Amino acid sequence: MTLTGRKKEKIDRLGELAGAPEESGQSLLREAFKRLRRNPAAIAGAIILGLFVLIALFGPFLVPHDPVEPIGVDNGEVRSGQGIIPGISGEHWLGYDHQGRDEFSRMIVGARQTLWVGVVATFFGLAVGSLVGGLAGASYGLGGKWGRRLDGFLMRTVDILLAMPSLLLAVSIVAILGRSLLSVMIAVGMVSVPVFARLLRGSMIAQSSSDYVLAATALGVKRNKIALSHLLPNSLAPVLVQATLTLATAIIEAAGLSFLGLGNPDSAAPEWGVMLADAQGFLDVRPGLAIYPAVGIIITALGFTLLGEAMREALDPKLRK
Repeated sequence: MTLTGRKKEKIDRLGELAGAPEESGQSLLREAFKRLRRNPAAIAGAIILGLFVLIALFGPFLVPHDPVEPIGVDNGEVRSGQGIIPGISGEHWLGYDHQGRDEFSRMIVGARQTLWVGVVATFFGLAVGSLVGGLAGASYGLGGKWGRRLDGFLMRTVDILLAMPSLLLAVSIVAILGRSLLSVMIAVGMVSVPVFARLLRGSMIAQSSSDYVLAATALGVKRNKIALSHLLPNSLAPVLVQATLTLATAIIEAAGLSFLGLGNPDSAAPEWGVMLADAQGFLDVRPGLAIYPAVGIIITALGFTLLGEAMREALDPKLRK
């Protein structure tokens, strides 16, 4: 084949390639979602959480009995002082509790309060931790000498919170604020503040040395705009994943505080931690009274953990499969 013929063949190939359909790129979130759909752990976690959310939202409207009405005591079936607490029956799927209330109805209604406490506590910790961590990260990465000093002050405050055991810190906050459901939410949220603050600060500092930050600085973009418009949005992914994992911890810690008697002062209100504490005196008569709320707490925390770990693997380029 002559030189002219080879050139013509190459030109024809280039024409064919130019006419071929181009593969469109995908965003990070879309790629992460595709990996999540192929992850069995993510699917299992999503199913568990979906059922839990549905039960928490709509279950209280469908319960067969009033969760605070002592039905068993009124009709004489329950005599806890004599060790008589009937178990599972056709009308009462999980039996009665020690005060003659329908255990199934209390479990369903208690799911809503457990979800509410976990979500509010996590949102509080995420908001406060992101504020502290975002301010510290922007100050360290872009703030110069005074920024480093502000970062040092904020991080030493966070270190003080990290030095305290989480349960002791939560109990101390509830003791100061007083026994209430709101106090439990604030206490559990404060425990997670140092985690979110440290995570966001580290992510923002890592992003501050990126090429796009250098280019924006060279173009004269103001530092606060770089921090808010570029650094913060690109640093939120690991923080949001951590929020999913923290939900599991928040539910367990809230149940622990309620178990210690530091939660809702209204003992008649169904909540899994309170139900677990009330069952301790009747383990020899009805161990199921402790098993049901414990299993509910474990399965719910497992669902959040499975989904959170799968999200972390999907978003972290070092862990992608």
